[in-house]
Order: sequence, then structure tokens, then C-alpha cells
Amino acid sequence: MKKLLIFGAIILILFGGLAFVTSYQNKQQAEGNVYGKSDLKPATIDQLDDPNYQNIILPDELESKLDNKEDAIVYFFSPECSHCKATTPVLMPVADDVGVEIDQFNLLEYEDAWNQYGITGTPTLVHFQDGKEVARAEGGNTDEEALRTLLNEWTAE
Repeated sequence: MKKLLIFGAIILILFGGLAFVTSYQNKQQAEGNVYGKSDLKPATIDQLDDPNYQNIILPDELESKLDNKEDAIVYFFSPECSHCKATTPVLMPVADDVGVEIDQFNLLEYEDAWNQYGITGTPTLVHFQDGKEVARAEGGNTDEEALRTLLNEWTAE
């Protein structure tokens, strides 16, 4: 019985140590991030250095843009979404080629935006003109020409 208690205590200490180290590493990686948060979700931490996720817009910034009646194309995504992971590496280079700036909004970190912007699934691309939504494209899309056509249509208006 004594051996069983010692063995259980050792396992408990190992798991506790592992949890501490993991938490510490995540905080170290999240320091000074674009989100300005120290408690990022692991999937977001994994994307911090990904070149396809470098145009992040924060909720206050988006709200300000829309309140100022600015035009914007916003890509609502989740770092855990497999369709987002497939779409983003196609969408962002196409946007660069077309000369369109796309603001990227992380729904995993800012979950209130699901309701605020009526997002029903990820990825969702929303076109705002004069601060109001004028068009929306939902779901994954890895067709380069379709994305190019969509962005050209939205920016030609």
C-alpha cells in the first residue's frame, strides 16, 4: 500500500511539473504578441510566427474602423479550423497579388465576435463599405482564381 501511495505521488508530481512547464513555455511564446494578451490559446500561439497570419486586427481596431465608416475586408478565422488552415495559405498570397489588404480576426481569441458579426462558420470573409457589411463569403475556398475574382469584384465596387 505504501508503494502505491509513493508511486501515485510521483505521478502526480510529474503531471504537475509538466503542466507548469507547458504553461510557462506558452507564456514565454505569447510575450509581446500582436494580441496584447498573455493567455493565448495554444493554437493561436502556434500561428504567431506564421507569415500567413500577420495582419491581425483586434476587436477595438475593427470597431473603430467601422465606426469611422472605413472600407475593409475582414477574414474571420479560427486557428483550430481545418478549412481556415487550408484557405489562408491560398487567400493571403492572392490578396497580396491583387493589392488588397485583408484584416484577419481571430475568433478563437475573441469569441464575442461570433454573435456581433453574425459569423456562423469559419472561415468567413466579409466586405465592409462605409462601415457597413455589403458582401460575405463563407466556407473554405482553395481555388486561387475564384478568390482572385471575388477580391477583384469587391474592390472594383
